[in-house]
Amino acid sequence: MDRRQFLGTIAGAAAASAQATKPNFVIIYTDDQGIGDLGCYFGRDIMKTPHIDALAASGIRFTDWHTNSPVCSPSRAAVLTGKYPQNAGVPHILTSKPDFNVPGLRQGENTIASELKKLGYRTAAVGKWHLGSARGSRPMDQGFDEWFGFYSGWTDYYSHRYYTLGGTPLFHDMWRGENEVFEEPMYQTELLGREAKAFLNRQPAGQPFFLYLAFGAPHYPMMAPKKYLDRFPVTADRDRREHAAMVAAIGELDQAGAAALVRRIDDQVGEIVATLKARGLDRNTVIFYQADNGATREERADHRGRPYRGGSNGPYRAYKGSLFEGGTRVPGLLRWPAKIKPNQVLDGIGMAMDILPTFVKWAGGKPPAGVDGVDLTPMVLEGKPSVHDVVFWDYDTMRAVRRGHWKLIRNYREGLGTPMVRELWLSDLREDPGENRNFAYSQPELVKELTVLMDAWKPEQ
Repeated sequence: MDRRQFLGTIAGAAAASAQATKPNFVIIYTDDQGIGDLGCYFGRDIMKTPHIDALAASGIRFTDWHTNSPVCSPSRAAVLTGKYPQNAGVPHILTSKPDFNVPGLRQGENTIASELKKLGYRTAAVGKWHLGSARGSRPMDQGFDEWFGFYSGWTDYYSHRYYTLGGTPLFHDMWRGENEVFEEPMYQTELLGREAKAFLNRQPAGQPFFLYLAFGAPHYPMMAPKKYLDRFPVTADRDRREHAAMVAAIGELDQAGAAALVRRIDDQVGEIVATLKARGLDRNTVIFYQADNGATREERADHRGRPYRGGSNGPYRAYKGSLFEGGTRVPGLLRWPAKIKPNQVLDGIGMAMDILPTFVKWAGGKPPAGVDGVDLTPMVLEGKPSVHDVVFWDYDTMRAVRRGHWKLIRNYREGLGTPMVRELWLSDLREDPGENRNFAYSQPELVKELTVLMDAWKPEQ
């Protein structure tokens, strides 16, 4: 071996070693899951989520974690691009159509997948996309090497078909890359878990990876197999019982309990963790868990067409589609055994858009220009306060700004389908986290200050 070959061998080994030390990343995103739908938060009625609770106990549980939008498409745009949804070009819920030509994310947008791919990562998206079905907006146009899932806002859990009342015909929606696949009647949550595990098992030793696993549950239509329903008392409220069963399919341990972790886990988060452990990847894999928005009150989720009461936003006011805390304050869990100490509870505010700059930094890169999110490292690894001084929300005709424990909302409603109240509401989240009292009239100077911040961020139209 001559000197050039020798130096090349050393350089190659060093590169391989550096790549092997890069952390892997898994994002688990759920749909319409309130902060009261996990045992580790406020789900202490019939809700049983011991494995997701274990995920929380092995890392960080955020108590003031927020989605960037109270509805699904903009929320997903924010976590993947690191931007406020308006800056990512997805400010509203996208439609679902059988021609699969709905524009969403702009072609060439910087995403977690595209940024990590530049750093040598293998990337996959599994599950609900809802960020555009037109070419250019699809997962494999946005930095993902592999894609398995559906483009629509939801599908039937067994037939994998989208349907709504009037206007749009029923159509099948399940894809592997550009190829339509037919997997009915396999339960959607289990199907997505199967594909996620297969991706993890395909990765060769030393290959860093990023998996974006977006479950459709517990979004309507409300469907759960009997084996999950049987875990909850028949005396419970029917909708709450079915909601709990759908969450259990995402993340509850089986009836044999924690001792069965290595031998048999039939629920999906548990199986993801077990797969990582079996491959020796657990300690250096970052897992982030979040819901896209708060639980819904939409009548179409209820078995009798009433305002739905199956999901829970704990002590927080309002539901999906609202800028009160119930619409935006969601479960947020972060686990990285190699770096993050267990049993941490952080009360500083964090936002979905912070994940991109944080993950890219941890992978050894620099976030692209134009991101709105902030690197969470000082907060989660160094014990410092929240990285945010002021944050904003904008959805429909509603807008909100938060500075410290004060939050000002311009125009508000309780959730999708409820009347809009065109007034100001000022909340003191320290004294009144349930937002029952409006401080706008007693704090006029503060209202002026926050209004200036809000209009500087996005002028009122």
